[in-house]
Amino acid sequence: MVNLFKPSMKIIFVVICVGDYVVIGAKIPRETKKLMDELGIKPGPLIRRAVNEEIRRRLLSRLEEEARELSSELPYISDEEIAELIREDRGR
Repeated sequence: MVNLFKPSMKIIFVVICVGDYVVIGAKIPRETKKLMDELGIKPGPLIRRAVNEEIRRRLLSRLEEEARELSSELPYISDEEIAELIREDRGR
């Protein structure tokens, strides 16, 4: 397998705002671009998918941390208080 990412390789991103959208570009080695063209890889969908996956991963990580913090507070809430809060919520 060809190693396309060498430790000395520099990737430069360019951001341009267009209305409600932002255009993100990346500077990649010519060999990588050549292989992308040969393999029919379109960078747009690939970049969008990678960005969305990373956002999802980080949001889940943030939520897990918040859940851990909240779970440490839950033992201090009595069963009666939880039942009262549920009743109040049902009344709304």
